[in-house]
Amino acid sequence: MAALGAAATASQLLCRRNLRVVPLLRCAQRTFASQTSGELKMTRILKEKFPQAAAIKVTDISGGCGAMYEIHIESEEFKNKRILQQHQMVNKALEEEIKDMHGLRIFTSVPKH
Repeated sequence: MAALGAAATASQLLCRRNLRVVPLLRCAQRTFASQTSGELKMTRILKEKFPQAAAIKVTDISGGCGAMYEIHIESEEFKNKRILQQHQMVNKALEEEIKDMHGLRIFTSVPKH
């Protein structure tokens, strides 16, 4: 960024091919100090659908836009189910929310006692 000099700001990116300054998309400027409303909503839904969950983590990986999420769930409800079945359970729980997304990464596991 030093090559940009005083003209560079946190919301700009150097295009190395022709040294133009290109504004970044607004959603790429996300701080991770707190959860987004989408993260909070999906966490609440997953807690309702998976009451035995030992851990639920929802992260907006689109920079705060809500276009793509990563979900980690550790729950007894997944016991004796294949990964595909576990992911289908999560997809069904978030059926309405998924309609507005570009992508979703799901990681499921059963708690180790």
